[in-house]
Amino acid sequence: MLEAAYYKIPQPKDSERARSYTPKHPAATPASYPQVQAPIVNNPAFWERISLDGYGTGTDTLFFAFYYQQNTYQQYLAAKELKKQSWRYHRKYNTWFQRHEEPKIATDEFEQGTYVYFDFHIANDDHQHGWCQRIKTEFTFEYNYLEDELIC
Repeated sequence: MLEAAYYKIPQPKDSERARSYTPKHPAATPASYPQVQAPIVNNPAFWERISLDGYGTGTDTLFFAFYYQQNTYQQYLAAKELKKQSWRYHRKYNTWFQRHEEPKIATDEFEQGTYVYFDFHIANDDHQHGWCQRIKTEFTFEYNYLEDELIC
């Protein structure tokens, strides 16, 4: 029983008050629109279901939650699901990378190869549209920039 209890030890977050979402720029909306955030967005199963939507839109939804729900439990859940899909967050470039193929070079400090990365920038010109996945060849991913901790 002692060992079982060890795995259910209270975490620091257990003593924190739940944070409610407050929009930075509230807008007047019709009273018939939802006026409070649905409780389901705090359910990890909801985010897991989004990531497995089958239409290819789930990953975009996870990226949206990650970049536009800053400092929320939803951001944490989105990051958790992206990691399950083998995306890795690069702290220097503040974006997500995924191996496109096995690295050509791998050492204890870095790996080099072809990666898919998520371009979260939204451009206003017609030349470079953001909010899409792009391929970067011969990219060196230094492990010291890898965000490997999910704190929550």
